[in-house]
Amino acid sequence: MTDETPGTGLSRLSMSLPTELYHQLDVMVQERGLPSRSQMIAELIRHALAEHGEATHPDALLAGTITLVYRSNMGRVRELLAQTQHAFLKEVISAQHVFLEDDQSLEVLLVQGPATRLRDLCDALRKVRGVQQIS
Repeated sequence: MTDETPGTGLSRLSMSLPTELYHQLDVMVQERGLPSRSQMIAELIRHALAEHGEATHPDALLAGTITLVYRSNMGRVRELLAQTQHAFLKEVISAQHVFLEDDQSLEVLLVQGPATRLRDLCDALRKVRGVQQIS
């Protein structure tokens, strides 16, 4: 059931959740510092809709960021990451690199392109030895 609230651009949604899921949602809201469950649920729905759109429209043009955390002292990791980015030159618009502690680096890639190409880019980056996290 939905009800539009006039003049707000919002619709009210009523839902029931298993008690444990409800408590986990509250913990997540608190940990993220959000003011309400509604904002958390809206964020989760947006994320699910984006994933659904990517799966159902693989040639759709997307834009976003890819964030990598990697060990910069692991062999040729920086060279291999640069080669991978070069192979996806049309999709990688920009890259920002930051040195972290303990020989770790953080790199943020600004990307744009068809969903399938961006997925291929993420898969190629994951295969580079030394990459610890990609999101």
